[in-house]
Amino acid sequence: MTTVSTAVEAPHGPGGPHAAASARQVTKAYGAGETRVIALDAVDVDIALGRFTAIMGPSGSGKSTLMHCLAGLDTVSDGRIWIGATEITGLKDRELTRLRRDKIGFVFQAFNLLPTLNALENITLPMDIAGRKPDRSWLDQVVETVGLADRLSHRPAQLSGGQQQRVAVARALASRPEIIFGDEPTGNLDSRSGAELLTFLRRSVDELQQTIVMVTHDPVAASYADRVLFLADGRIVDEMAAPTADSVLDRMGRFDGKRTS
Repeated sequence: MTTVSTAVEAPHGPGGPHAAASARQVTKAYGAGETRVIALDAVDVDIALGRFTAIMGPSGSGKSTLMHCLAGLDTVSDGRIWIGATEITGLKDRELTRLRRDKIGFVFQAFNLLPTLNALENITLPMDIAGRKPDRSWLDQVVETVGLADRLSHRPAQLSGGQQQRVAVARALASRPEIIFGDEPTGNLDSRSGAELLTFLRRSVDELQQTIVMVTHDPVAASYADRVLFLADGRIVDEMAAPTADSVLDRMGRFDGKRTS
């Protein structure tokens, strides 16, 4: 008996071959009736392949919700989402789990490292669970890019916070996902460790052709991206190419002024 997958494959998603992820008319609502809250309001967006995209906005603007929906961590109320050529909207739980495992990497504020495993074992853990052997040359390249070559035998307790987050980044990169999502990945780091992590993310885009989407509230963090998307009230209201910390801060200040006026 042949099992037919409900994943919809096409030559490419609606954003074309240069889009790593796409959303069309995506709406996310919570509650019903008078308590209904619109977190995302008919959002259209394409995430460029091999580029670093930052998502910013005031608290409650929908930025984390957008990232969670794009990554298949949350369902949408309406609209459609693609990862590459695969439409993920409406996938069964098992198919969605497989897609996230095979095509998506995640880096969050919490490092989520297992204390009994050393750095290398933590990096390869998702592949070990999936029963797949890592590509050794790629793994070596990732380890070198994030500067962990001399720390692979150390357990998390023997690493600084910045080094632990680098292990988490390497883990996300090691399986060669199509796209990596980061939700405030520098949120628990001091400024020096945060700058190191952002430099590694930037290098992974420039040297490893990785695609990264990062939610952040920090203009300095956003300045490492190629493009910044600004959300307000569940909608993408602006975007900026080649951002600097000052230009992002200025743009955010204008949004805050409009919201308070």
